[in-house]
Amino acid sequence: MSAVDEVLAAARAELARVSPQETAALEEALVVDIRPEANRAAEGEIPGSVPVERIVLEWRLDPHGDHRITGFTADTHVVVVCNEGYSSSLAARDLRALGLHRATDLDGGFRAWAAAGLPVRPGPSPAVT
Repeated sequence: MSAVDEVLAAARAELARVSPQETAALEEALVVDIRPEANRAAEGEIPGSVPVERIVLEWRLDPHGDHRITGFTADTHVVVVCNEGYSSSLAARDLRALGLHRATDLDGGFRAWAAAGLPVRPGPSPAVT
């Protein structure tokens, strides 16, 4: 097992990852799309999701930070979305370290969401920077 595989496995051991169907059924969850703009433009976005560039994710989702986005608290269920569910696991782990104890990620990422036939809106929406 490579070092990155070990880091990923450790991150996922901390998470209660959610399927596309479970994510769609969540009420009052903050779905955060960390995919690059080019992917969001080519493939679309999950309706209601908030695009946040990965480079600023921790600053925008620190529940007590001065640069956080509005509309969430430390108790908000946050679901991080990437292309296929790899980098989102690492991002969710980092958000949990900031105090978002309900942060997790979408198992299989956006592509699993789309493959499940769930709604997709055209992208890209402007990302929170």
